[in-house]
Parts: sequence; C-alpha cells; structure tokens
Amino acid sequence: MENKYLKLDQLREEAKLGGGSDKIVSQHAKGKLTARERISLLVDEGSFQEIDMFVKHRSTDFGLEQQKFLGDGVVTGFARINKRPVAIFSQDFTVLGGSLSEAHAEKICKIMDTALKIGVPVIGLNDSGGARIQEGVVSLGGYADIFLKNTLASGVVPQISAILGPCAGGAVYSPAITDFIFMVRNTSHMFVTGPNVVKTVTHEEVSFEDLGGAETHSVKSGVAHFSFDSELEVLDNLRKLIDFLPLNWKDTPPEVNFDFSEDLLRPELDTLMPDNPNKPYDMHNVLKQILDSGDFLEVHKHYAQNLIVGFGRVGGMPVGVVANQPAILAGVLDINASVKGARFVRFCDAFNIPLLVMEDVPGFLPGTAQEWNGIIRHGSKLLFAFCEATVPKVTVITRKAYGGAYDVMNSKHVRGDFNFAWPSAEIAVMGPKGAVEIIFKKEIASAENHEEKLNQLLNDYIDKFANPYIAAERGYVDEVIKPSETRQKIIGAFQLLKTKVDNNPKKKHCNIPL
Repeated sequence: MENKYLKLDQLREEAKLGGGSDKIVSQHAKGKLTARERISLLVDEGSFQEIDMFVKHRSTDFGLEQQKFLGDGVVTGFARINKRPVAIFSQDFTVLGGSLSEAHAEKICKIMDTALKIGVPVIGLNDSGGARIQEGVVSLGGYADIFLKNTLASGVVPQISAILGPCAGGAVYSPAITDFIFMVRNTSHMFVTGPNVVKTVTHEEVSFEDLGGAETHSVKSGVAHFSFDSELEVLDNLRKLIDFLPLNWKDTPPEVNFDFSEDLLRPELDTLMPDNPNKPYDMHNVLKQILDSGDFLEVHKHYAQNLIVGFGRVGGMPVGVVANQPAILAGVLDINASVKGARFVRFCDAFNIPLLVMEDVPGFLPGTAQEWNGIIRHGSKLLFAFCEATVPKVTVITRKAYGGAYDVMNSKHVRGDFNFAWPSAEIAVMGPKGAVEIIFKKEIASAENHEEKLNQLLNDYIDKFANPYIAAERGYVDEVIKPSETRQKIIGAFQLLKTKVDNNPKKKHCNIPL
C-alpha cells in the first residue's frame, strides 16, 4: 500500500509542474505567473480543492501521443475568496501554450456545471494560445461547449474573466459573454484575428498591444472592464469585486456591519456645486462623500468617462452606482455611455444589487456621427435597462435633468423608487436658453434690442422653470433635499427598500434593442 501512496504523491508533483520546470522558468521570464501561482494568490490560503488533476488528452495525431501532460493545460476546482465559495479554472500556458483541447474544455465545462448546481460564481483565468490545432474540429467543439455553458449560466451566477496572456480567435467569445473582464497592461491580448492576419487582409500594420492590448480594450473598445499594471493588481481587485457580489441570482449581496448612529450629514456637499450651471465639477467628489468610507470600485473607469458606473456601499449595503460625469462632455449621454450603463444596470438587476443613480445630464449628444451610428437604438438600451430593473432604485438629481435623458436616468416614470433633487436641480425639456429661443422666437425677433430681450426672458424662465419644484409639485420628485442630507436620505431609502417586491410580466425573455 505504501508504494501506491508514493505513486499518488509522485503523480501530484508531476501535475504541479505542468509543462515542466523549463516552461515555468520561461513563463516567469515573460513576467507572468503560473496557473497555480495565480490561484494561490487569488483564493483564501489552503481553500483550493482541485479536481481532474490527472486528466490527459486523448489525441494521437501529429505526434500528440508523445506530448501528454497531467491536467492537460488547465487547473480546475473550487475555493473560497474572503470565506465565500467560488468555482475557478486557470489555464496553464506551460502545457502546449495553454491550447484548448477536448479534454481541456471538458474540465472547464465540468466545474461550470457544478457551479450552476450549487450556485457559486465562476472565475476564469485565461492564458491560452487558442484552439489546439492538432485536434481540429474537436477543439472548436470544445469552445462551443464552453460558450453554451457561459450563456446558460448568464444571470444565474456571476462570471468573471481575467485575461493574463493571449486570448485570440474563438477563445475571446467566452470572456465576452461573462460579466466582467480584467486585463494586464502589456501582457494581456485579445483579438479575433492577430496582427499578421490583419496585415494580410487589410494591409494594416499594427502591434499586438495596439490591436488588442489592455489599453485598447479598456479605453477604445470597452471590451475590458478593468485594466491594471500587474497580475497581482488584477487578482487583488478581482477579490474586491467578489466582495460586492452575491453568490447567485437568488442570493443577496453581502452586507457589512454599519454604525447607524454615526453622523450621516456631509456639509462639504453644500459648497460643492458651482454657481454657474455651465461650470463642470467632478462627480467622483460627490460619490466620496455619500458612499461608506468613500470606497468605490469603478467599472469601465477609462471607457465612456462621461458616465460613471461601479460598486460601493451605503449603510453597509452594496449598491451599483450609475452617475453622469459633468467633468467629461458635460455628462452628456452618447452611444458608448448608454451601452456601458445598460450593461451595468442589467447585471445589477440580475443579481439583486440595488441601484443608486446620481444625475446631472444635459441630454443626448447631438451630431451626425451619433445619429448615423444609432444613438436612438443604443440610447434606448439604457432606458430599457432601467425600465426592466426591479431592484431598489434611488435617484438623486444634482443639477441638470433635460429632455429624454431625464426620463432615461431612472426617473419616477420608469419605476424609480425614491427620487430626490438638490435645490440646484433643473428639470426641463431642454436648457433654458434653447427653450426661450423657441418659445419666445417672435418676441425676441420683434424687440429693438434682441440680446436684452433674450436675457430678460431667459432670467424669467430660469426663475420659474429651472428648479426642481414643479417636478416636486407633480410628485415626480419625492423630496427636495440639501446636498449635505444626501447620504442620510439614500441610506434611509435603501433600508426601507430592503423588502421591496416588484415584478415584470411573464414572458420567455425580453427583446432588448441590441
């Protein structure tokens, strides 16, 4: 029996070496961690329970029968992050470049099936050269099996992808279906076709980094939600993200202890708003004052910066924050911001995360580029997402709420639960100047001094309409509050809404305007 135990120990040690010591050295030389090192840094110490350690591929073509490694290029199992269970797979680039085989795909599908049964998040650490070409269509079938699992798991358990090396071709579509993507600058790459193919087909010269690097996907394409300078930062922030999320769609987000006797007033907010309504301010400064400890995990930080989305806590309760950013494009909604916001709102609604909306929006961005590229269709995605959401929804209008954008940003009309406004709020069909020029066109044209008449009418209009009180008279705003009272009001609102129940009509599924 002792010999059998010895053999088991030997096989375990062999499996831990992946593609071999020399390949591990090569991985480190590239500034990359191994599959097992990544898991060790991500999960609670000693919590990882590996499965399928001894799986090997079954291929014999093109000399593959001579290249069999225990685990076949992916480490799979279950662990805990901050004492909460997760399923995890980590691709091993030291084994045939982390290429995906039939057996490799089966291992990933196996933990995803279990994750669905027990209701825990799935985390994928991707580092792969793509499909194992020697296996042909069998490898492609393995990818499709994973895509199906990702799709069926969507909205059931959170799915998070970290791209820690190459991710090319069909491989990109599994992370793309998941809820959040992390990338590392200079070592992560995602693209459907690589630079060589691009050069052949379109004659464009482009580097790996420019085509599909972390900067490209976190700033230009919006594919990546988070980008960091090192794998350690990625893994650390992935842990932070997990802390805000429920385990599954039936679970509630994890609350932390909160001292409700603390002073919830924030006098600093009373002096934050500029006197000039056209002068920008940074919405991040508002969020720092109203979120617990000013702690905010921003999602898509570098993409469509005119809209801020991310996770924070109010009164110990996790919330998803959607906020216009007056410091960027005056906080206007455009195509990218609308899609960014819609995706985030739908995630929060799928996983019972309440929504806090901070509104200062002058409208949708005008122009031929926006219209020709479908601002109507894309803008309606954000509207659809807020209308559809049944989680607790609280809105604070800090300044501008003009036109259709007022409706879109979780207005009372689309089932906002509590809608507050600061005294500086301007709720109207459009900005005062544009409104006056339309309403009083004839009077201005017939006046001796056009400019003087315009200013007189403009001041009258501002006094009468550029305020939150007409909306409050109608009940469209539940309460006009001082900025300093904001934290106190939203904490009270979310506590009241803990028992909220709202439902949508029964259907197979909706048809969001994709």
